[in-house]
Amino acid sequence: GVGRWFALINVLFAAATTMATTAKFWNKLSAAQALKTVPRVVSSGQGAHLEIEGKSYLNFCSSHYLGFAEEPRLKQAAQAAIEKYGMGTGYRTLAGTHALHVELEREIAHFKGTEAAVCFSSAYAANASAVQTIMDKDDIVVSDQLNHASIIDAVRVAGVRNKFAYAHSDMSDLESKLAAASELQKKPKPNGEHPLILIITDGVFSMDGDLAPLPKIVELAKKYDALTMVDDAHGEGVLGKGGRGLVNHFGLEGEVDIEIGSLSKAFSVMGGFIAAKQPLIDCYLMGARQRLFSIALTIPDTAALLEAVTMLGESEHLVQKLWGNVDYLRKGFTDLGFDIGHSETPIIPVMLRDEDLARSFSAKLFEEGVFASAICFPMVPKGTARVRVIVSASFSKEDCDAGLAAFKKVSQELSG
Repeated sequence: GVGRWFALINVLFAAATTMATTAKFWNKLSAAQALKTVPRVVSSGQGAHLEIEGKSYLNFCSSHYLGFAEEPRLKQAAQAAIEKYGMGTGYRTLAGTHALHVELEREIAHFKGTEAAVCFSSAYAANASAVQTIMDKDDIVVSDQLNHASIIDAVRVAGVRNKFAYAHSDMSDLESKLAAASELQKKPKPNGEHPLILIITDGVFSMDGDLAPLPKIVELAKKYDALTMVDDAHGEGVLGKGGRGLVNHFGLEGEVDIEIGSLSKAFSVMGGFIAAKQPLIDCYLMGARQRLFSIALTIPDTAALLEAVTMLGESEHLVQKLWGNVDYLRKGFTDLGFDIGHSETPIIPVMLRDEDLARSFSAKLFEEGVFASAICFPMVPKGTARVRVIVSASFSKEDCDAGLAAFKKVSQELSG
């Protein structure tokens, strides 16, 4: 009798505690709703201009560097593929590997100048696969402090415990971290093998538009027996001959072990890829969990991507037009007295420093018909707030002039 009552009381107490915990969870979520931000809803294609709530805005904030988001050839390729093959695919390891997937991976490898490539449903998944598949908890990662969140998450997913972060693009600090990693490497892992060292860097850093000093990174990797991995999400279609990326830009084909590319920025569709030597790609084909347990790219996405790669192989016109716009806008911002940092790419940070000013500047630009995002802490360090401009080949000279005029007007309003 008494024992049963005590047991019942304990059960009820445990239930009450659980309820209190879950109630706190829901209360916490409800309170957080006060900070909810809602993105602007676009009701047009992602071209030089966006339609938002019935009005047209100059698109200074999308990474569609080559204007492929509205390219007729990509749309026609997608439509033709839908008519021929339908929409969906499946798991690559079962019945989901379509002939278009195989052709796309072959063409990407040819475009990049690597032995092989493998595609994923996102560049985020490609980064995760690139690290997790070949690294375990006892291996060593050396990573730039300003690397993209997807790289940080990739290292976390891999469970790597030996992590070094070097000061942004500081090759002296990278070497000191590699020296420490080399000492760690001398101790064998439980399986008797010595740890791998993997250096990871963004190719283009998306907040400032600067480039990783890749030649020196490759040099240090050879000196310290390390693998190299470059996330070139903002370099594909932008840098190098015909947009072949940062590795091509520096003439380092065959010297970088792992190249990650995005298929949603310059290529304007969706997905990501790893390009590398055939044995490493085979390793990813057989062991990458983000490939084995996730769905393949759809038929229209794959067909559109194939057309994009084909177009870049045919002509450098769009890449040249992009850089013409970059040079024009850089000079325009500089002539207006704006600080545009040390950008070497179509990402132009208009440095305003103060966070409230950056937010007000972006809001005023929107009133003037220009959509350009304020980038503030925690996306960038405090005191480095900016309005980020992303340039596209889709801009006409009139678009560039209109954007510069809006920046000039807003600057005068906010400083007066």
